[in-house]
Formats: sequence, C-alpha cells, structure tokens
Amino acid sequence: MDRQPHVDRVTATPAALTALARLREQHGAVILYQSGGCCDGSLPICLEEGELRIGDGDVLLGSVGGCPVYIDDRQFAVWKHTQLIIDVGAEEPEGFSLRAGDDQHFITRSRVFSPAEQATLAEGERQP
Repeated sequence: MDRQPHVDRVTATPAALTALARLREQHGAVILYQSGGCCDGSLPICLEEGELRIGDGDVLLGSVGGCPVYIDDRQFAVWKHTQLIIDVGAEEPEGFSLRAGDDQHFITRSRVFSPAEQATLAEGERQP
C-alpha cells in the first residue's frame, strides 16, 4: 500500500521547542495562536491552555513541542500555501504572550510549500 507523504503545516526551531518545553514545565499545558494583526501584530501568541477560547472559526494547524497551534480561518485562507515555522526572537513580547525566555518572544517565519507539498495537502483535505 502506498503511503502518502506527510506535510506539516507548522514546525518549530530547536530554540522554540526548548522555550515551549520550559513553559510547559512552568505553566502546564500551553497553546500557540497565530495572531492576525491585532495587538500582537502577526506574532504567535503563547498562552496557558484555557486562557483563550478556541472557536468554530479557528483552525488547528498542528502541534509543536506538544503544544497545539491555531490560526483564525480567515488568516489561514491567506497563509494556507505556506508552512509556518515557530521561532524565537530577541526582546520582550508585546501584548499578551508568555515570554519565550529572558528578553525573548516567539516569532513566525514561513516558507512557501512546493507544488508537490501543496498537492499532498490538497489530497489530505479531500479525504474524510
């Protein structure tokens, strides 16, 4: 049986995974929400699980470091052709996000999916 290759819509750098592991030790379960421009610009917001109500208009992109990553469905429609890469940047976070470390915040990098990856993702969306 041919197995369809897996394509992750979201990944994380080693620095982000280390930060998330530390936050999980300190706070328990945390989530990431890719902000769409209000308050935190387009930065991922890291919150303790339960601090943000996930609604019908939110899309689960995947999980990194044991933390679910969500995005608003309108933002997803704009970014669905890209893989989001959670990373860590210098300086304190703006807004509501937990810090990624001393004087650090989470950032999002991205790359455009290849045509083969886009086909794989489209095939997966058609399957029940």
